[in-house]
Formats: sequence, structure tokens, C-alpha cells
Amino acid sequence: MEIVEATEKDIRVIHELAEKIWWPTYRPILSEEQISFMLEHMYSEKALNEQMLADTRFILVKSNNEVVAFAGYSTETRPESVLKIHKIYVLPSEQGKGTGKNLLEHLLNIAKDLTIRQVELNVNRANPALGFYKKLGFEIYKTVDIPYYQFILNDYVMRKNI
Repeated sequence: MEIVEATEKDIRVIHELAEKIWWPTYRPILSEEQISFMLEHMYSEKALNEQMLADTRFILVKSNNEVVAFAGYSTETRPESVLKIHKIYVLPSEQGKGTGKNLLEHLLNIAKDLTIRQVELNVNRANPALGFYKKLGFEIYKTVDIPYYQFILNDYVMRKNI
């Protein structure tokens, strides 16, 4: 398993991975209309390029020369510095193999290298990944309902101090 920094050349791969991951992940939770909408607005090649230009950094996980997972993150300065994980997704075929754990640990190490002591992410309240994050030491910080165009994102904001 290899974790590498993504570049603009990897935008198509991230887009294709999102398509493969979002449908099986969110079909039990969200409407097809919302999944399609969010894939277009958050994971189209244009949207991903705009995110990269706006300081979201992406990393890829490769296994046997195939990209099997990705994450997007940025650093934010509030009253304290936070590494904000905007996206973290693993192909269903790779789940349960340690890929997600390794990816999350890599992100925690990035935060440590930047002397950031808090990592934050949002997760849909019905997403089974909630248990995964809790197992790795994330705690629910708050419950939010975020208006997103015609939809409402029902999330937990989770944090981990490192």
C-alpha cells in the first residue's frame, strides 16, 4: 500500500473513484437524486479542480498500482488550528483491509507534522462509517443540519485531539 499526494493529473481518477464509491455507500441513506446532484457538484472534474485551486489537498492510496482510496483535507485557523478532512473514501472492495485506517493515520501524521493538534470531519448521521471513526478515537462534537442547495446534510461533526 502506498499513499501519495494527488496532483491535477489525478483529478479524473478521483472523479472515477467517487462515482464507484458514492453509489454503494449512499444508496441506502440518500435519494438517487441527491447522490447524482452531489457527485456533480462536489466530484465533477471541474469541481475537484476548483477545490484543488482553493487549497484542498488530496491524497491517494494505491494498492498493486491501482488507486483504491482518496482523501481531501485542508488546514483551518480558527481560535485553534484544525486539519479538516473534507473527504475520505475507500472502494467497497478495500473496506475492512486496513486501507481506511492507514489513510486516516496518514492524515493524523500530516496534522502532527504541521503541529496541528485537532482533526475534524463530518459524517452523515446514518453512515456506518460513524462506528469506524469512533473506533479510531473520533468523538461527536456536534450535530448539524447543513442546507446544501435543495438538500439538507444531516451530519455529525467529529473531532479527534492528537
